[in-house]
Amino acid sequence: MKMSKRAEDIRKRIAMRKKERGQLSSHKRPRPVSTYIASDEEKYGVSPFDSYEGGGETTHPLFNKEWFMFKVLASACVLLVVAIMYKDGSARFEPARDFVSKTMESEFQFAAVTSWYEDQFGKPLSLLPTKSQDTKKEEVPVGNYAVPASGRILEGFEKNGQGIMVETGTNSTVTAINEGMITFIGQKDEIEGITVVVQHSDKSESWYGNLETSDVKLYDFVEQKTKIGTATTNDNGVNGTFYFAIKKGDSFIDPIQVIDFE
Repeated sequence: MKMSKRAEDIRKRIAMRKKERGQLSSHKRPRPVSTYIASDEEKYGVSPFDSYEGGGETTHPLFNKEWFMFKVLASACVLLVVAIMYKDGSARFEPARDFVSKTMESEFQFAAVTSWYEDQFGKPLSLLPTKSQDTKKEEVPVGNYAVPASGRILEGFEKNGQGIMVETGTNSTVTAINEGMITFIGQKDEIEGITVVVQHSDKSESWYGNLETSDVKLYDFVEQKTKIGTATTNDNGVNGTFYFAIKKGDSFIDPIQVIDFE
């Protein structure tokens, strides 16, 4: 009798404990199930990065809107000031107008910039066309002018104060006296035939006129001894002639002083 009563008490205590545990578990909140999916970069230990493609207000780190707007406003202000200077005909703006005119009329020094680029970063300048490296060229000492074409002087520098006329053989090749940039191909006043102008890194120019054909294109970068064109054949069909000049700044110099044609 006592054993049955004791067993009954044990069952009651067990039932009471189960009831208390059920009440405690009902008050606990279930843990949320994570739906996060790792990206490919995180799976392989690489930090994810933002994409700047598409919409959104995220700005590219290389673009500064404030600095861009400042440059636009500064450019507009410079343009406005120049317009006012030319609109106002007073003498006080005359020096400024002369400076602007000379700046706009002077040619950009392509050859000088190219030479600087090659000194800093090496050859070739990728934005400019270059000749094939397979072509063998005659070695010319650095700092010396090459002869454009051998011949005798028909008309000296004293004739016009600009250039000389050289008589050479039929279909003679005229070559560049030094490396530089082709800045002009066409007709020049008082010069017959085709004229080609090469701008050199020392800011000088060499002019090759009275050409029958030209073998270069505008803004080509040519090396020393590169073929510029062909001398024009004379009426006798035996000889050819071409015009040659060297310009330094705003003045021409006598080519005979720096080149020996004989």
